[in-house]
Amino acid sequence: MMDGETSWVSCNYDTARDIDDYELFSELSDEGNQAASAVSLDVILPDDILERILACLPVASIFRAGSVCKRWQEIVSSRRFLWNLSQVLSQKPWYFMFTSTDDPGGYAYDPILRKWYNIELPCLKTSNWFKTSSCGLVSFMDNDSRSELYVCNPITKCSEKLAEPPGLKFSDYSALAMSTSRVSNGYQISIVKSKQIPGNFVQWDLSIHLYDSEARMWATSHTEVFTGWRAGDESVICDGILYFLIYSTAGSLLENRHGLIPYDLSGRSSHDLLINNSIPVPCPLTCGRLMNLKGNLVMVGGIGKQDRPDIIKGIGIWMLKGKEWQEIARMPHKFFQGFGELDDVFASSGMDDLIYIQSYGSSMLLLFDMNLKTWKWSPKCPVTKRFPLQLFTGFSFEPRLEIAP
Repeated sequence: MMDGETSWVSCNYDTARDIDDYELFSELSDEGNQAASAVSLDVILPDDILERILACLPVASIFRAGSVCKRWQEIVSSRRFLWNLSQVLSQKPWYFMFTSTDDPGGYAYDPILRKWYNIELPCLKTSNWFKTSSCGLVSFMDNDSRSELYVCNPITKCSEKLAEPPGLKFSDYSALAMSTSRVSNGYQISIVKSKQIPGNFVQWDLSIHLYDSEARMWATSHTEVFTGWRAGDESVICDGILYFLIYSTAGSLLENRHGLIPYDLSGRSSHDLLINNSIPVPCPLTCGRLMNLKGNLVMVGGIGKQDRPDIIKGIGIWMLKGKEWQEIARMPHKFFQGFGELDDVFASSGMDDLIYIQSYGSSMLLLFDMNLKTWKWSPKCPVTKRFPLQLFTGFSFEPRLEIAP
């Protein structure tokens, strides 16, 4: 058995019960016939073979498989089945879309079955909390004091509250990132805090705080004073390196208002000034979104106009190779127009080979496949605007059953 399985089983997760918690917003007319034909395999397949077959199904199909019969329900709830699931390298990431600015409720999109589900996220109290995910786990941090943190599995609802992080309790900006080991299920969380020095308009205190799930404690690994730059709310961990975006405090006076800071989490470069190792962004950006795709740092950015870098003219995707950016794609104009009145900022996240992009002012969701280099819209999210200026946002996560905080 893999580490972490006992704690998962201790949650008493009932697959049949939780099927009822998912309201499916798609046609299910043929499911009854499929389930009936699948039951016929029950008389010829031994448990170990059936377990391996079921482990290859999408997560939503596993839920439904557990309601076929008692034997299947026992299989998908067993420890051995969870171990088989852990051998599946990854599931395609889902995207959770919040329905309003304050309400933590929303809908999750499954790209394999191309369907939306109405699910509730544990721990989360408002949609403007900080969110980050890795290997089936999601971490939430409150947006007020930045001191309330949780780690949970949004599929099984298992959760754990973490100790309050050190450092400034009320920072001006905070960036949350997470990295989870597929081998041990242990995880690391980082918080980059940035606060303006009182009475000083150009200097900012920056600190990096790390949480280790095995040691179950926080540590402040780096502090520094930035001049002319500050950190923001974008960060990600890729292959042991923490990356976070920095922003010029000179505002629109600079053509390039963004930069990227790499920080080695092993501490080998902890004595160097981070600002001296900053990496320029590939072009003037209105905003940037960082994500880890198979261990590679990928940035989705709003491309600013040359003469007006604060005005967006398109959206690009880049991958960092060493200290150089490689352009992967630019959003075709027909998709860019599809957002309607696109603001200079947007939500974007992804993992594996899939990137999600969503305008804050719209519930439309655009997908980009890194392998196929294709763009496509998801089916329409089953949510309607309650008022004209309602905002939407979201985040991606990998749906897994076998991992727990």
